Amino acid sequence: MFEATQEAKASGASKGLWIVFAVVVVAIAAGGYLFISKAKANKPFPVVAAAAPPTGPADPVRDLKVRRATMSKDRTGTTAVWLVTIENRSASYTYSNIQYETTYVGANNDAILINKGTIPVTIEPGGQQNSEINDALYPAGTAWYKIRITGAKPSAQ
Repeated sequence: MFEATQEAKASGASKGLWIVFAVVVVAIAAGGYLFISKAKANKPFPVVAAAAPPTGPADPVRDLKVRRATMSKDRTGTTAVWLVTIENRSASYTYSNIQYETTYVGANNDAILINKGTIPVTIEPGGQQNSEINDALYPAGTAWYKIRITGAKPSAQ
């Protein structure tokens, strides 16, 4: 009977130790949460700059830059498919209906095909746009090719 009482006391002390441990873990977690949420609250909000007033005429050929262009063929192997990333470097003009020109050149550096088209997208000042262009039938004998921006419809912000 005396031994059973000692066992009961040891079991009760063990439960108390676990409760203290759980309270400490919860307190540390709550403190960490409060620290992180306060750090986020003190972080300044990003300031969105308003578009600058136009300082001159729009120049889409200068403002719009092809950042990345890759050409592949469609699954039948006949049509050229371009994946293009275009960046608007203007601070005050939005451009839409972007006109482009693709050139396919043969081994003797003579143009085999020059194709023109329009990309029906709108790019805000400082923005980028990814587009897929199904161009023309891929000409036989092409050694290299290029794409360039030839114009766009500007609108001031």
